[in-house]
Amino acid sequence: MNSLNTDEFKKSLKSAHIPITPEDYLIMVIFGTILVALVLILLILLNFLFNLNINPIPFLDPLLTMAVIFLAVVGTVFLLAYTYPQTESSGRKTRIELDLPYAVTYMQALSTTMTLFSIFKSVAENEDLYGEVSEECAMVVRDVEYFGDDLIVAMRNVQNITPSPNFSELMNDLAMVSKTGGSMTDFFASKSAHYRETALLELENTLKTMEIMAEIYVTAFVAGPIAIMIMIVAQNLSGQSGVDFLAPLMYIGLPIGATAMVVLLYIMMPPDSLAITRKAMPQSEYADTNIDPMSLAAVDAQFMKNYESHRNLLRIKEILRNPLNYYISHYEYGLAFGIALAGLTTLMFFNGTLAKLIPTYTFEAFITLVIVMFMLPITVAYEARSHYLKKFESQLPAFLREISDMKDMGMTLQSAIHIIANSKIGVLTTEVKVTSTEIKMGTSVSLALYKLEERIGLVSVKRAISLVIKASEITDHLHEILAIAIGDLEHFLKMKNERFGVSFVYVAIVYLSLGIFLYSAYQLNVTFIESFSSFNLNINVTSNVTEMFHISIILSLFSGLMAGQLSANNILAGLKHSIIFLVATAVLFIYII
Repeated sequence: MNSLNTDEFKKSLKSAHIPITPEDYLIMVIFGTILVALVLILLILLNFLFNLNINPIPFLDPLLTMAVIFLAVVGTVFLLAYTYPQTESSGRKTRIELDLPYAVTYMQALSTTMTLFSIFKSVAENEDLYGEVSEECAMVVRDVEYFGDDLIVAMRNVQNITPSPNFSELMNDLAMVSKTGGSMTDFFASKSAHYRETALLELENTLKTMEIMAEIYVTAFVAGPIAIMIMIVAQNLSGQSGVDFLAPLMYIGLPIGATAMVVLLYIMMPPDSLAITRKAMPQSEYADTNIDPMSLAAVDAQFMKNYESHRNLLRIKEILRNPLNYYISHYEYGLAFGIALAGLTTLMFFNGTLAKLIPTYTFEAFITLVIVMFMLPITVAYEARSHYLKKFESQLPAFLREISDMKDMGMTLQSAIHIIANSKIGVLTTEVKVTSTEIKMGTSVSLALYKLEERIGLVSVKRAISLVIKASEITDHLHEILAIAIGDLEHFLKMKNERFGVSFVYVAIVYLSLGIFLYSAYQLNVTFIESFSSFNLNINVTSNVTEMFHISIILSLFSGLMAGQLSANNILAGLKHSIIFLVATAVLFIYII
């Protein structure tokens, strides 16, 4: 165990933020591997005791095959478990590098009036905006507040364990600037520009990783199944009706391998997040008043019950007033509709209705329809949210630029918001009008803007507006901060568009690969088989088609998910691709072949 517990392993475990000692983690890995080995031994014994004759590698002796499978599975499980901290650490590094420019920009806005520790604490509290960078800052805050370390010592601790070289460099340089009494604002300004360039380089490396993963997927999960189809046809031509030895590879190997690829991409690459995050902000006219805890117990229970009932009623009315907004904001509704549609399809299958509509390959059509019906409502919610929020992102720079121009003309922030509320700026118009009304009713500008960002909830929007909020609280000279916020947002959109442009090629490769696979299935079962019609061979075409149909359903589902991971590193982005692939597969095998 000592040979495995290397310094590099210890650092990767800390860098991955896995809260367990290296010794305990290694014990878990070893016991987990032993457990997998025992399960495999049991399955191998059952195979021989009950004469199941399962031999996935038919050209090898059954005993030798089982030995090869045992060593391969046990070795893979141990290797994956042992290297997981390093893989997670690598994924955190990428996410930190991409979020760091925005966090440093936020630090720059705060540095004019706040202490360095307060800046770290503010970043740590905004985890929904700055992701892994917030977690690193939270480590600094924890060491100072709970462990009693000096701020410089806490920064050095994080510097030594962070997986990001750039964040480590930031901690080192910040410690030096803090000791020498240099200007924090100027320091953060120079670092922000530097880290934007670094983020672009990190994005290029990420895209190279995507390229490698796409090539691996096409080779292993498209070329491989084509080879399996050829083997199926060859088996039938030679008079062998079954391909039982390929069943584990088709029904277990393909899904596990594809799932592993998707999970690996998710860990290693940052997602194109469309998450809508919200924070509760308690409001009170007597926020500074100390309330006796005993008096809270005297609150009328019936009154509180009526109050909660009234709140629920208002919420239901709001949902009925804007059902689409709630549908795209909460995937639970799409999930509920998906389960209902899948249940209806299942009912049609068991009562025979589906068999009347699709008399051939009814079971395969049922499986395809259940998957499609389950995914369709969630896909609609995700794509509608994506379209809606991308409009917000694209229009926000113009909104901030108008505020900046009006501030240059001598207007107050309140006046600028009132004027913009009466203009047409796309989907932002309604939200800005609400903000303008709240300010007129006496709400502070900071609170009204805070409510605006919480109503929208999109991380990129909240980052930009949070800068404006902080700046409005500490200075009247907003032009420089607004310029920073605009540049920050435009940099984010530029990187997003660049990633989309490159990933589009890989998605096209997945489409082309699956198209070639389906075309090969058509050629093998129609054109190729017809060429043997003059030889009077008894070829079981139905068996061919059924087995290939099964492979195609599995491949279509996971190819779509892989396309989503490549385009946005989000499984939900791949649902539409999976639906298209499954429909194409069903049409080909049921109505064409």
